[in-house]
Amino acid sequence: MAKLYFLGGENIAKRDSREINESAFRDAGEAPAVVVFPWARASFDKTYIRRKRLFEYFRSLGACNVDFADYSDTTQEITRKIACSDLIYLPGGLTSVLIERLKNKNVDTLLREYEGVVVGRSAGALALGKKCVVTKNRRRPTPRIISGIGLVDFAVTAHYKPSKDEALKKLSQQEKIYAIPERAALVYEDGALSFMGEVCLFQNGEKTRAD
Repeated sequence: MAKLYFLGGENIAKRDSREINESAFRDAGEAPAVVVFPWARASFDKTYIRRKRLFEYFRSLGACNVDFADYSDTTQEITRKIACSDLIYLPGGLTSVLIERLKNKNVDTLLREYEGVVVGRSAGALALGKKCVVTKNRRRPTPRIISGIGLVDFAVTAHYKPSKDEALKKLSQQEKIYAIPERAALVYEDGALSFMGEVCLFQNGEKTRAD
């Protein structure tokens, strides 16, 4: 199974989680081949500025190649890109959209069989779990738990701040939740967890520091 990095959030323009990404890239091997799935956003424009930023960022981290899996790619093309990669990166955006698209294209199954490194940032991190906590916004007044693609058997939430504690305590009566702040990460490998930064665990209505 892949080694998974759940990154709570990063400002790509500022590259403010570079240390975490450096660790993931080292784990993926010398000069890894990277495939990015920018499927959490509505636009797949190849000139999109975020693509350029990710390409330049990952090349600076030592990637030998940075490819993008477009939603218009066939299943065969996606399978080939994954097979040729050492690291898969799932960026942020709309979590429910990303999960739906990963399942529609059978990428969830391919990721279960993948043996490289997977980095999920923000929505990308949420999607990897059995469940994920989608926090409130202007259209949704309360956070909710939705199903992810199930690479691990716990739930995560990204962009964690202490102001979310009461809502997370209530939700943790249903699921064990790891709350990951920006510029922090949970790392999963063969059932073992490690943490980069101050990740919190919410379980049975209680909050503790994950360690």
